[in-house]
Amino acid sequence: MNLYLILILTILVATYLIHLIVEIINLKCFQENLPEEFVGSYDPDKYRKSQKYLKDNTIVTLVESSLTTPLLITFLVLGGFNRIDQFARCFGLGSITTGLIFTGIILFASQIIQLPFSVFDTFVIEEKYGFNKTTIRTFIIDLIKGWALGAIVGSIILTGIFWFLESSGSHGWLYAWVAVSLFQLILMFIAPTIIMPLFNKFTPLPDGELKREVEEYAAAQNFKMKGVFTMDGSRRSTKSNAYFTGFGKFRRIVLFDTLIENHKVHELVAILAHEMGHYKKHHIHKFIAISIASTGLMFYILSLFINNPGLFGAFRMETLSIYASVVFFGFLYSPISMMLSVVTNYLSRKFEFEADAYAAATYRKPTAMVDALKKLSVDNLSNLHPHPLKVILEYSHPPVLARIQALENVHDPSSVR
Repeated sequence: MNLYLILILTILVATYLIHLIVEIINLKCFQENLPEEFVGSYDPDKYRKSQKYLKDNTIVTLVESSLTTPLLITFLVLGGFNRIDQFARCFGLGSITTGLIFTGIILFASQIIQLPFSVFDTFVIEEKYGFNKTTIRTFIIDLIKGWALGAIVGSIILTGIFWFLESSGSHGWLYAWVAVSLFQLILMFIAPTIIMPLFNKFTPLPDGELKREVEEYAAAQNFKMKGVFTMDGSRRSTKSNAYFTGFGKFRRIVLFDTLIENHKVHELVAILAHEMGHYKKHHIHKFIAISIASTGLMFYILSLFINNPGLFGAFRMETLSIYASVVFFGFLYSPISMMLSVVTNYLSRKFEFEADAYAAATYRKPTAMVDALKKLSVDNLSNLHPHPLKVILEYSHPPVLARIQALENVHDPSSVR
């Protein structure tokens, strides 16, 4: 039997089993009693509701993986990828265009398979727990826009990757790495002004107490920015969030309208102080560097498997190609990707603690950040007791109780400067 096939099937089954085990033990971390930190902030009935919300979401996730994993394995073993390749080749086009057709069909089929679960999550689960505000029309428009944008951006990236790997010999992976990294950096600059407005409306924050407090805090921290904007997140969900986009003087603060509606001014400023902390502590630049380095590692390992007969034999392919090598390599790379995500998630959680400390110390209202975290957790029905393994594998943010406990120990403002 093909060794690559054995390896790929092992990876697929192991990934599924790990996911299954983690989700099951995470459900068993439920604690009936409300944590002391949330007494007075979390209604007991709503706390029980958050546990039901987690259970329902977990069930949907497990059903999806339990259906899609056997489907993918069956498709692979029966030579489904070869059939798609034959169809892509029947047009008689160049290798790059054929590769775009091949990968496009695979990605589109994946989206179609996931679509019923997305619909169920939005219109059943999120609706059941009072989060969903998305209309069918908005959902369909978002879907079409997302597919169109993905096709455009994906085609540009894949065309570059295929061309460099085909035309540059042994150094193709290096050129592809540089090109993809540059393209990702360009996207970071154009996304706030070109891509994001395709899905949401961004409005400058009106004059008032909140804008004045934010601008005063930003000035005190010598933080230059383009402005403060509200985003119509309530069009799709009652959940709330805030974030920064852009670089340098083009940085802008974005607040969900639901966040403004549900939080007091001092809580909102504390949240924004946290986001500013990421910039002041250079977390953004560190993650960009990590992303570029991990992309380089991926392309280098990919170069070792280009047109590998054994790998193509595992997928029952009749013809070797650069584009199929890229797709098939993704199966082999997934364990490495998982290990890298464990490291990046650890760093991300560490950075979140640092940003929390920065906000508490510089805004000099530690309880404001604690109050904001509590309210966000209650409003979003967050899981207060995730299993440690779930946190290690998937959490980019620390559990809220750990963040609150850390904030209670912030005393020295000089320690975060």
